[in-house]
Amino acid sequence: MSRKAVLLVNLGSPDSPSVPDVRRYLREFLMDGRVIDAPWPIRFGIVYFGILPRRPYASARAYQSIWSAEGSPLIAISRRLQAALQSQVPVPVELAMRYQHPSIPAAVERLARSGIGELLLIPLFPHYAMSSYETAVEKVRATLARKAPGIRLQVQPPYFDAPDYIDALLQSAAPYLATPFDHLLVSFHGLPERHLRLADPTCGHCLKTPDCCEVPSAAHATCYRAQCGRTLRAFIRAAGLPEAKVSASFQSRLGREPWMQPYTDGELARLARAGVRKLLVLSPAFVSDCLETLEELGMQGRETFLEAGGEAFTLIPCLNDHPRWVRVLRDRVDAFLNRPTPVGDEGIIRD
Repeated sequence: MSRKAVLLVNLGSPDSPSVPDVRRYLREFLMDGRVIDAPWPIRFGIVYFGILPRRPYASARAYQSIWSAEGSPLIAISRRLQAALQSQVPVPVELAMRYQHPSIPAAVERLARSGIGELLLIPLFPHYAMSSYETAVEKVRATLARKAPGIRLQVQPPYFDAPDYIDALLQSAAPYLATPFDHLLVSFHGLPERHLRLADPTCGHCLKTPDCCEVPSAAHATCYRAQCGRTLRAFIRAAGLPEAKVSASFQSRLGREPWMQPYTDGELARLARAGVRKLLVLSPAFVSDCLETLEELGMQGRETFLEAGGEAFTLIPCLNDHPRWVRVLRDRVDAFLNRPTPVGDEGIIRD
């Protein structure tokens, strides 16, 4: 029987909050054709002449505001998650980032040297998106093909409404939901609307009608918007919350093209003006706290809400290394280990 192992993959972070390291990270991230999906010459012009001359300075300041003695919060939290899972499973657990360090090639090389024959890849992205789940899976596949073609890969599919994932969200949020609040805003990472259409295998469903996410379609297997909606509805049911007390929004837009709406910054101001005084914010598209949660929501979002008339803004932490989340991952690993024969790669990737 071949040896097995697990690889957790998250998005990544600069090696430090310095401008050169942030520029290096942004260059790798934004030159990914699944992030900015323009032809290479156009993407090069956008990144090198439109973004990199200025954005690294502002991004470095943002990273500096959340950097800790452990370094990048995303990396530190991911390492704690790795250690917690490793303590509960009998096979090696590696951690890698899609961009920068710890890198996917380095993780694959370590696995190959240790004689691993079967690998379970768990992308730390609950929802399918070409700029997160898909690019991470494809990077691992390409690296294995180049460095360790003998390792069989099994990919954990998106788990956006899996009952155990929803239960982990609920358990981690429970202490905050038990306090008095007026409204819960569920803020997902946003995507350009163009990405939704590109990920539609039917080429004729996504964004064609206002209720496209509610009409059953094969497109939903790779539709980030539909999957976010299913997360939202499953969480509301599990928490027993009145639907009127919860709403969703989308954050982190870049550029001028249309992105998924409503935008989080606009919703924060709107809710405050509508009389919401005590606001909870949950961000289930992120399993680990990072720049987008700690700085964009926890600092900028808080300021937006309070300046618009809100009184109390509470950001619910991500799953991070919560024991229930670790147990979810452990159960995925147990299922992988208990299968008698390899089942092959089960990831869902667009052709």
